Amino acid sequence: MNLPLPPVLVVDDEKNMRRSLQTMLADEGYAVRTAESAEEALGLLAQENFFMVVTDARLGGMNGYDFLKTIHNQWPELPSLMITAYATPKLAVEAIKAGAMDYLSKPFAPEELFHAVARCAERHRLLAENAALRSRTGESFGLEQIVGESPKMRELRQLIRTVAATDARVLVLGESGTGKELVAGALHVLSKRRNEHYVRINCAAIPEQLLESELFGHEKGAFTGALKQKLGRVEEADGGTIFLDEIADMGRPLQAKLLRFLEDGTFTRVGGTEELRVNVRLVAATNRDIVQAIAAGDFREDLFHRLNVVQFHLPSLRERGDDVRLLAEHFLKIFRAVLNKNITAFTPAAHQKMLAHRWPGNVRELRNVVERALILETGREVQPASLPDFSIEARLQKTGPAVAGPDESLEAALERIERELIQGALEQNNFSLTRAAGQLKLTRHSMRYRMQRLNMKTDTGDAD
Repeated sequence: MNLPLPPVLVVDDEKNMRRSLQTMLADEGYAVRTAESAEEALGLLAQENFFMVVTDARLGGMNGYDFLKTIHNQWPELPSLMITAYATPKLAVEAIKAGAMDYLSKPFAPEELFHAVARCAERHRLLAENAALRSRTGESFGLEQIVGESPKMRELRQLIRTVAATDARVLVLGESGTGKELVAGALHVLSKRRNEHYVRINCAAIPEQLLESELFGHEKGAFTGALKQKLGRVEEADGGTIFLDEIADMGRPLQAKLLRFLEDGTFTRVGGTEELRVNVRLVAATNRDIVQAIAAGDFREDLFHRLNVVQFHLPSLRERGDDVRLLAEHFLKIFRAVLNKNITAFTPAAHQKMLAHRWPGNVRELRNVVERALILETGREVQPASLPDFSIEARLQKTGPAVAGPDESLEAALERIERELIQGALEQNNFSLTRAAGQLKLTRHSMRYRMQRLNMKTDTGDAD
């Protein structure tokens, strides 16, 4: 559904002419506001949105030509139509120079007015659509952006294909930086709503007192600073998809209103009384432990069940094994082009350094690390020295007794810990296999054997 048009502003100092224009345009389905002077009209323009202005050439006070020049200077994208009883070629040229998109001479047929207004209405819709498209330029949410060949990532892509074809609500859970927004975008792109708007709101980034207005809109005068009516993001997303990121950070009063909205798609703007309805698909995400948030009273359990029709749980990067290598090479290709660097690969030692890191910031952290490495690297391959030492990142990792991951067996956990110990010893000894083996009280042969068993590269460039 197209978003509703703002009103048309009619400016004329003759009361009967104002009423006549208002009636004709209202009968055609347009919302109309009127003003009897240019000064009054400028006040309305400063407070409200209009898709066009229709003005008489002769007004009391500021005349129509000066009024059009002011509009053109302050609101250059706002089209205007001038009506004059003294149509001459010279005055027509003057009107166009003043900024009028068109002009009509009195008397005129109603069809002439309707045609001019319809052109401006269509122009407004096209500009709105172009603005929405520009806001999405450069973004890609296809499955090809979800990189990884680990079993969990293969299952994730298949689940996205299956669920995208439906209108089911989706709850995406996972640590920060695991790609929750990519999943939401892919669900929209692969759905039947792909040609409609995809609207995103980060609930943690907007102050609680403004989030309701952002989501559902507000009426003029609803609160201090509400100088004009504002459509909410749910109206913008009508027919498409809305993604609520960090939904567990939404306050409980607004959670109650969202719960009502999810029941039947109805809502009321802040300060309004009219019940409105939209048709949107909702995808929500959070990096918080949702069960803990419910237990703490921060999140409504009934809202969780309403959202949790289909649940996606994204694995952390440390659970994805060799996907670290695939993602690093994926980001290398991206930043190589962006930074115009002739860097072709990572050295085996650099790969080992990345594989040993626990990645508390997940894929987002890896992306930043690769960008940094390409900025610093001067050779053809990324060396370990161009990667951070991860000292600060390591302090972000949870401390305490070693525990297995959610789906990690004891054997897999032991292999991971052994790999981390070996990698740490290599880094501390400048990747000298002999010195690292000595630190771990192993022979060089035993060290190589363990590294081969753990699928770690043994050609570290050791120069013992």
